[in-house]
Amino acid sequence: MKVPKRLQPLIEEGLVDTVLRQLMSGKEATVYVVRCGDDIRCAKVYKESSQRSFRQAASYQEGRKVKNSRQARAIEKGTRYGRKTQEEAWQNAEVDALYRLAAAGVRVPVPYICFEGVLLMELVTDGEGHAAPRLNDVELSPEQARAFHAQLLHQVVLMLCAGIIHGDLSEFNILVDANGPVIIDLPQAIYAASNTEAGAMLERDVANLNACLGRFAPELANNQYGKEIWALYSAGLLRPDTVLTGHVAPETRSADVGAVLHEIEIARQEEEERQRRLHQD
Repeated sequence: MKVPKRLQPLIEEGLVDTVLRQLMSGKEATVYVVRCGDDIRCAKVYKESSQRSFRQAASYQEGRKVKNSRQARAIEKGTRYGRKTQEEAWQNAEVDALYRLAAAGVRVPVPYICFEGVLLMELVTDGEGHAAPRLNDVELSPEQARAFHAQLLHQVVLMLCAGIIHGDLSEFNILVDANGPVIIDLPQAIYAASNTEAGAMLERDVANLNACLGRFAPELANNQYGKEIWALYSAGLLRPDTVLTGHVAPETRSADVGAVLHEIEIARQEEEERQRRLHQD
């Protein structure tokens, strides 16, 4: 096939020999199957921010560090340099997450290099050597669905023990190889300890797993695994081998309305101060 413009630099640098075909096009990237010497890999070409349909970037950017204060100010002001820096951070987040999660034993594709906005990584295949299907394209028996659900919950726990939450986990970014589910698409991954929406995102990821696998085993559709995992993590009790029950003890404390209002007032004052500094710059 004709070499896409964004892949030409990788060919010129000798990182890719041949582009074989387009594998898929999603809301954040287009993925191609490529030949690198004797190996068949995939090249993920990230779309420009104006072309992505993923519109909740602000929530996912929270807690991500940039190299210096100049970059932070540029991102906050939305300058051309700031947008470029933010795009690089968006892409590097997936590479960083893949390396960290692979080291933690999470089933993710092996990353090789990110070059000129293209991530070169392992091509996940099925038992016959073909590109692995996504979970949403696979029909499962109730027994398989239960097994996949248990495997994926374990992957979520391993991820959180490594400090990371996928943030957009669903049947559309889980592949099924010969040994079961493989988690993909991590540019929106967040660091659990530095994002105020981490708990909600973790619970949403687990709810998505419950819903998609609950189509094949209805008892999976309603449980409290997400709340349980987050509660254990928040209490410092979550371990890779933690046995989950799917149940959480009901909250018996009454809400501290005064404390909530105090936090809101602090947030308001901080935002006013941020706006003041922004205008001074």
